Amino acid sequence: MPETDVIPLWYAVRTRSRHEKQVRDRFEALGIEQLLPTVRRLNQWKDRKKEIECPLFPGYCFGRFPWEERLSVLKVAGVVDIIGSGSHPESIPEREIEAIKVLITSTLPYDSHPYLREGMSVEVVRGPLEGLRGVLLRKDKRHRLVISVHLIQQAASVEIDAGDVVSV
Repeated sequence: MPETDVIPLWYAVRTRSRHEKQVRDRFEALGIEQLLPTVRRLNQWKDRKKEIECPLFPGYCFGRFPWEERLSVLKVAGVVDIIGSGSHPESIPEREIEAIKVLITSTLPYDSHPYLREGMSVEVVRGPLEGLRGVLLRKDKRHRLVISVHLIQQAASVEIDAGDVVSV
């Protein structure tokens, strides 16, 4: 058995529609390290408005587990598949997960962003996001740093001062 089978790695798990929080809770109950980044959004119905917590990447939850435990992960109610390319699931690089963790624990406003592959790669050199790498975009005279999770083709963006980043 390859050594990588027993090392817990981060994987993106596709969930049934609107089952992300249930999958996160079931992972936690099974002792699987999980990450479900969320964002607060204002939802409006006919009669009222309410701020609700939504998954940053709808349809996905992240789990850290050894590959040999994949069958128990796939049996979790609400899990559809473990994401990969072709027929082989792929782990998510630790630096991408750490970037998301830093983002969601910062006090800066953030939201999901359309996935972009092109753009200028930058690294933040000062401020609460120092050390993170992402893509710098311009939106309405303001700059935004886009942090991507390439495997699931999802991204999050945060407003940033262009003077706080350098090209990589």
